Amino acid sequence: MIMEGDPFLVIEGMTIAAITVGATKGYIYVRSEYPHAVEAMNAAIAAAKRGGYLGTNIGGTTQSFDLEVRVGAGAYVCGEETSLLESLEGRRGIVRAKPPLPAHHGLFGKPTVINNVLSFAAIPFILAEGAKAYADFGMGRSRGTMPIQLAGNIRYGGLFETAFGVTLGELVDDIGGGTFTGRPVRAVQVGGPLGAYFPRALFDTPFDYEAFAARDGLIGHGGIVVFDDSVDMRKQARFAMEFCAVESCGKCTPCRIGSTRGVETIEKIMRRERVTENLALVEDLCNTMKFGSLCALGGFTPYPVLSALKHFREDFVPAPTTLQAAE
Repeated sequence: MIMEGDPFLVIEGMTIAAITVGATKGYIYVRSEYPHAVEAMNAAIAAAKRGGYLGTNIGGTTQSFDLEVRVGAGAYVCGEETSLLESLEGRRGIVRAKPPLPAHHGLFGKPTVINNVLSFAAIPFILAEGAKAYADFGMGRSRGTMPIQLAGNIRYGGLFETAFGVTLGELVDDIGGGTFTGRPVRAVQVGGPLGAYFPRALFDTPFDYEAFAARDGLIGHGGIVVFDDSVDMRKQARFAMEFCAVESCGKCTPCRIGSTRGVETIEKIMRRERVTENLALVEDLCNTMKFGSLCALGGFTPYPVLSALKHFREDFVPAPTTLQAAE
């Protein structure tokens, strides 16, 4: 949204950051699924160079900084900073072990600053209006605004920018208008495909990093996907493991093998095979992935799985038969 709508904001923010740390070269890494963003950024960079705001002697000063757009093949794991660096250098996107951190040994072996587009885009406003003006938006340690994507089974989907602190319920019910089908909202996934599932009981959660972390959730990229009461949470948990298996770079065992075993184990639960034992196995597997994976791909996969087990356990445990209920 930012790169297509205001690419000069990104260029200005990156230029300020580069001058601050003494960098002379910057790269904007964009996945191939976003051709409009690539086109907009390339056009803006060309215009900035013509205007003397990129290249040598920026704006008549002694500072020099140049920008280049690099298009990735579309691997999800390249959102992780060290995989992104590997891809930028022309290699397969595989996570690097840390240390060393990119700030010490990054792109082409040089100290490198890596930030999200949102972070760079905030810099011009902060310098122009002051830190207090920026901090006046939001709450706690989560300051500024966030572009939130409302999607899934929702009446009014789209992009909505707001300050941190609005509750999840306000976003889904007041802004999103509830479900598109008109059926009750059962679950909301926040933070992308590896975000946790929140039930309506948690709709009072303020939309900020600390509040979501306190309830075992993620804000991630700000995506909100709504599901009505027809959703099968077993299938959603399986999808999370399958997504990880497909997107894993394969470097670490917890992510590579754990996600594959996770799909198999959840499928056994769906077939009602040794449900109690397999549920315990999934929880143990999630614990291993969360704390043993090299990056957040394997480390975050447990969030949707464990939240589905915690808040929607009735979908995983078979209801007792009439005879069992009588006993």
